Amino acid sequence: MKPSLGMDIVEVEAAVRAAQDSGCQVVVAAIVGHKADLCVMALSEDLWDLRRLQTGLQAAGLEVVESYVSLTEVSEYAEGTPEHILEARLHPQLPPEGMRAFCFYPMSKRRGEVNNWYSLPFDERKALMRDHGKSGREFHGRIIQVVTGSTGLDDWEWGVTLFGVHPDDVKECVYTMRFDEASTLYAEFGPFYTGIVGSVADVLGTVAS
Repeated sequence: MKPSLGMDIVEVEAAVRAAQDSGCQVVVAAIVGHKADLCVMALSEDLWDLRRLQTGLQAAGLEVVESYVSLTEVSEYAEGTPEHILEARLHPQLPPEGMRAFCFYPMSKRRGEVNNWYSLPFDERKALMRDHGKSGREFHGRIIQVVTGSTGLDDWEWGVTLFGVHPDDVKECVYTMRFDEASTLYAEFGPFYTGIVGSVADVLGTVAS
């Protein structure tokens, strides 16, 4: 999102507070770079609450430059995963404490003539994702990853949100995991949005015109 000349910080804060009062989790991040000025990430079980937040933010003078819709989910390859990990994937508690570095990107699995993820047998896909997850676990304590499914809901198949202690934690995590076969041969990535998680007042204070 980006602020218009008529943006009202008080009204933005009121829209976020109303969403939180209805049970939404709202994460606000100042975006570094020129793709956008700020990002508002909201999680709710009720789509109407998300729609009301969207309306409230626009009415307060924020202009949408990009959006993404997806659902928290448990992967089909997650059989045998401990229950507390599955619960964290379905109902993440955001933002994670002490992790202010923020990154979001969409991705899909490749359907090329040579490398087609969806033509692989299930057991092979499961083994590849197990190795991919093993790489990710090397960043335990440095990175919290939220993977949401968007097939049929948006232009890509998944949205990936990373919260890190430092920006270089995010960079190292993404770089390391791209060497896994599941990514090297089968992953397509969309644009990356990078920023800093903060309070509504702190973030708007850096972007208000």
